[in-house]
Amino acid sequence: MNDNKGKNIQWYMLAVMAFSTVWGFGNIINGFVYFNGMQVIFSWIMMFGLYFIPYTLMVGELGSTFRHSGGGVSSWIHGTIGAKCAYYAGWTYWACHVTYIASKGSGALKALSWLIFQNGSTYDTLPTTWIQLATLGVFLFFCWVASRGLNPLKKLATIAGTSIFIMSLLYILLMFAAPALNPGASYVKADVSLQTMIPQFNVGYFTSLSILVFAVGGCEKISPYVNKMKDPAKGFPKGMIALAVMVMTCAFLGTMAMSRMFDPAVINESRESFNSYVSNGGYWAFQRLGEYYHVGNLFMMIYAACNTISQCSTLVLSIDAPLRMLLDNEEARQFIPSGLLKKNKNGAYSNGIKMVVILSGSIILIQSFVPGAAAVLAQLQKLNSVTMPLRYLWVFAAYIALRKAADRFKPEYRFTKHQWFAYLAGGWCFAVTAACCILGMYVEGDMASTALNIVTPFVLTALGLILPEIRKRERKSENAVHSNQKDQP
Repeated sequence: MNDNKGKNIQWYMLAVMAFSTVWGFGNIINGFVYFNGMQVIFSWIMMFGLYFIPYTLMVGELGSTFRHSGGGVSSWIHGTIGAKCAYYAGWTYWACHVTYIASKGSGALKALSWLIFQNGSTYDTLPTTWIQLATLGVFLFFCWVASRGLNPLKKLATIAGTSIFIMSLLYILLMFAAPALNPGASYVKADVSLQTMIPQFNVGYFTSLSILVFAVGGCEKISPYVNKMKDPAKGFPKGMIALAVMVMTCAFLGTMAMSRMFDPAVINESRESFNSYVSNGGYWAFQRLGEYYHVGNLFMMIYAACNTISQCSTLVLSIDAPLRMLLDNEEARQFIPSGLLKKNKNGAYSNGIKMVVILSGSIILIQSFVPGAAAVLAQLQKLNSVTMPLRYLWVFAAYIALRKAADRFKPEYRFTKHQWFAYLAGGWCFAVTAACCILGMYVEGDMASTALNIVTPFVLTALGLILPEIRKRERKSENAVHSNQKDQP
């Protein structure tokens, strides 16, 4: 028997696969805007070295241990802690997507407006109520698509996502070449001295760190590939270090490219200016790139078209896929009320989709009161950075539990042989994630956004705690009915 049969993924292949999964153009934009331009480079280096690398290596050990489990984080928690916590892990993964879903409709309309009007001002100057009602309409339409058991945009999502990924790399290459090919164009003179690259460690800095955690998270998606490598013990850490180098290089070069286009002083001159850059920064970047190469809005329109398709397809997949992951999970189903497990004739969880409509729809309608469409997108970006990383907490909890029960498991790959270092790494990443999410809830000078960032996770958590109690009452009622039937002659 050949133990290496079917194991043909080299470390560099894994690094490229992970890179396209983890990294995106939006991460460059958000880092540059939220961290005062070039100053984000210091924060990227710290985040990669102290968080991202240990995070990916821990995921590798979990994936190697539970190589036959298809439930991801829920399976890891079920195997290390128990069924009840596996339900909560699955619930957290689903609940995080409630806010994410609310943002996708707005993102799709924003991309479509750039594609049609070729500017950001048309969308940003429309009344917020109109925008949010249109967003609600888009959201309800794709909920209907999901309820029909259809995922017509799944293949387009892959194509659009790949296109945006390729364009983000081309942006860096073309932007560095632009001053040589078109020296007469207008460029920003960036100060790259060491002194200017050290950030100001103020309230705004620490409350924005959740943006970076959100940017580098999600590498658990690559865990199934660990055991498909030729030599996991050596190849996986090598691949993850290569991934970190690739991401760091892209973040560094992308930030340098942005610094030749945008002045951080202009971005931060007012709250309105800041929101505009959060909302339009990616489109402005490709628009200016087109000006440098004398092709007008060509690059921007390609980016906007790809982003429109990507946002719409991600919306319908985010409605359907996390819900199925939660409700299809046999370990989780025992804690979920039977009503939510109801399927329609198309095989979709109809009542589950209705719950998505109520929760995500409420967030969309609440934002009708936000002054300005650009402010809505900025608010959603911050809300996602607070809620989405909450699911990573279960990854680190699973890892700590795995190492506590090390004698029960025999993974092909281990992050470290030293138990004390494993506990330290797992605890450190758990603490960093939790701290960044909690600090990220505060938005300086915007108590409405702060309130939304605090209330949303608490409401979703409370709902996740209530459902098992409802199921317990259902079970008692069912047992009482069976008991009465037995007592009858």
